[in-house]
Amino acid sequence: MDKMKAGIIGCGNISSIYLTNLKKSPVIEVVAVADIIMERAEARAAEFGIANAYTVDELLQNDEIELVLNLTVPGSHAVTNIAALEAGKHVYGEKPFTISLEDGRRVLELAEEKGLYVGTAPDTFLGSGIQTAIKAIQDGVIGRPVSATAFFMGGGPESWHPDPEFFYAYGGGPMLDMGPYYLTALVKLLGPIRRVSASTGVQIPDRVVGSGPKQGQKLQVQTPTHLAGTMDFANGVIGTMIASFDVRAGSGLPLIEIHGTEGTLQVPDPNFFNGDVKVKRIGSDAWEVIQPVTASEQNERGLGLNQMVEAIRGGSEAEASGKLGYHVLEAMHAFERSSIEGRHVLLESTTQVYKKPELVSNN
Repeated sequence: MDKMKAGIIGCGNISSIYLTNLKKSPVIEVVAVADIIMERAEARAAEFGIANAYTVDELLQNDEIELVLNLTVPGSHAVTNIAALEAGKHVYGEKPFTISLEDGRRVLELAEEKGLYVGTAPDTFLGSGIQTAIKAIQDGVIGRPVSATAFFMGGGPESWHPDPEFFYAYGGGPMLDMGPYYLTALVKLLGPIRRVSASTGVQIPDRVVGSGPKQGQKLQVQTPTHLAGTMDFANGVIGTMIASFDVRAGSGLPLIEIHGTEGTLQVPDPNFFNGDVKVKRIGSDAWEVIQPVTASEQNERGLGLNQMVEAIRGGSEAEASGKLGYHVLEAMHAFERSSIEGRHVLLESTTQVYKKPELVSNN
């Protein structure tokens, strides 16, 4: 079977790992790259032996290309997805799916109207870490899940990132930056989220760039930097999550835990594809490492894109789908909305996440 020809829009840092991994893809051939800065596209094309370095318009007008990988900055995710769909191409993008819920709905509606697929990172749940945890829950290793916790506790990226302004602008913050990894993992483990209740704030407003040419420059914080809340899942599980750029000395809290009637499951870092899954059973003082269901490397970005191509050809639903990305986006927005409005926020997209969590074959 011929490989599907793909083009990449956005040749920044993240494009390197995608190009490295997609070189080994059995179903995708990257035939072009594009960027608003042509020199950057040309450099990536030369580095990875890609035949064509295009402008964005040239790539979208190329009828040979059936699939676009959107690696633009978050603020451009929606407009690039829409442009690709309007050009008659399937599209898969980096997280978050879009910045606003309105843009997210427009992308989903356009994809349905055009009969095209839209997918979004993260796809880390396709790796051995989350897949092993899914199987453990399905096999009843911890009994019936009753609660979950997720903690992203950091001090913010300004100490090391040379250009960190966008992390503190609208569309940034710890939730939209790292929340997609944690919430996507939780939804894959437990199913859709029904409602969110939260408090958010800017606990440390004074931020200064710590490295690079902008070192010493003050940052304007325009988005919550500490978000804490509860999530009621459709299956009755109650989850607790904190996402923070305000924990400067670090934390000893686990990243993700699922608590059941017969034990507790520790889930590895959802930003990576591998890592140990551990279980502590009732009556035991020790954590056991569960045998992984598959072998994964730390960074296999592109698995979701490969699976989407297989879904397109098989007429099935993509795992890292736009519907899933939108559901996670709605949940992330619900944290701030709940805090501002002082109430529970019911998620409208819950019933649109059709598939219950299941093990995915990467063979």
